[in-house]
Amino acid sequence: MSNAVLDIKDKPTPVQLVTLSFQHMFAMFGSTILVPQLVGLSPAIALLTSGIATLFFLLITKFQVPAYLGSSFAFIAPILLAAGGLNKDGTSVNPGHAMIGAMAVGITYGIVSLIIWKSGYKWIMKILPPIVVGPVIMVIGLGLSGTAVNMAMNVDGKYSFLHFSAALVTLFTAIIFTIFFKGILSTMPILIGLIVGYIYSMIIGIVDYSPIAKADLFALPDFLIPGVHYDFDITTKLLLTMVPIVIVTISEHIGHQLVLGKVVNRDYIKEPGLHRSLLGDGIGTFISALIGGPPKTTYGENIGVLAITRVYSVYVIAGAAVVAILLSFFGKAMAVIATIPTAVLGGVSILLFGIIAASGLRMLVDNHIDFGNSRNLVIASVILVIGIGGAKFVISESLSIEGMALAAIIGVVLNAILPGKKEADIPVPYNQNNNS
Repeated sequence: MSNAVLDIKDKPTPVQLVTLSFQHMFAMFGSTILVPQLVGLSPAIALLTSGIATLFFLLITKFQVPAYLGSSFAFIAPILLAAGGLNKDGTSVNPGHAMIGAMAVGITYGIVSLIIWKSGYKWIMKILPPIVVGPVIMVIGLGLSGTAVNMAMNVDGKYSFLHFSAALVTLFTAIIFTIFFKGILSTMPILIGLIVGYIYSMIIGIVDYSPIAKADLFALPDFLIPGVHYDFDITTKLLLTMVPIVIVTISEHIGHQLVLGKVVNRDYIKEPGLHRSLLGDGIGTFISALIGGPPKTTYGENIGVLAITRVYSVYVIAGAAVVAILLSFFGKAMAVIATIPTAVLGGVSILLFGIIAASGLRMLVDNHIDFGNSRNLVIASVILVIGIGGAKFVISESLSIEGMALAAIIGVVLNAILPGKKEADIPVPYNQNNNS
């Protein structure tokens, strides 16, 4: 793309800065707050850490990469597993465990970025070719499909048509804005779906307003600090639950950098370098986990906003980060988010998790993966069944590898040992809206 309205280092006017920053904030808002809602963490912390992580990302990439970092959907199942699930009130049973695992993920990013800095990036794509990453991305979406449907139609384990109707209104609103609308509105269907679903839920009377009345106008987010709110206890099980997911998220990161580079007409793999952008992602994730937020990833929604507006200025991205940080301290706003019915969250989850699964399939198609080749068929089949089936490799009573993590590891191993392996190139970017 060319003919930028504002290029990377161009300074917007004050009016442009405010309006365009809010635009980017709204584009990422729905997805970023959805992840903590699903895993029992604080939406306020998710917003706060998305802003902080983005500012660190911009600093580490020398203010050359206009990317926004939001909550990663790839870690929903691992967070739930590491934290021991949810309490009846929807809060996480042991969120500290998940935070320790997320810190380990951030450190892993740092190690990988250091290796890439010293040895180049092509080796990593030999380990993570599309035939491995595509099916694992499908596992992420399909593995969560039961959760989305249950949220959409059940209340306390029982079917509710009233709640399911709210989920369907939310779902079809998001679909309509994805398919039939153009411009800025097409980049924020999740946010619009949540708003319309919430209004419908108010009309049919399934919204509990009590958290709003109890909340203060301004309030500190619910921080989770190691050594203060939980014991910093690193276990092998935690590492094996969370860290293998970087097999997917690193490949996603590379795809986003390629897409973003095409939008702004720059080669971000070479300058400022994949090692810097990956390190920015890792430090953002580490800092987020250090204070209680979910792991981070660059957001396709914001890349879409860049493509539509042709405003590439890093000042605007930084402005969106500051807006998110400030909003996280508005207690009343966060309380409104807490009153979103589970059915409404289920409605947007059906679409989002489906898009993630379809993105894995698209990655295979875009890279012309030949399933007439028995090698490709075997790798994809094993990853899908192990990941979706919830297979578990028990090492001891307290140590096991299961589900998505096990599928990712086995996929890498099969790709390495099976005959007929070809030289792997960087995969074709598969979906700008995949926040895995």
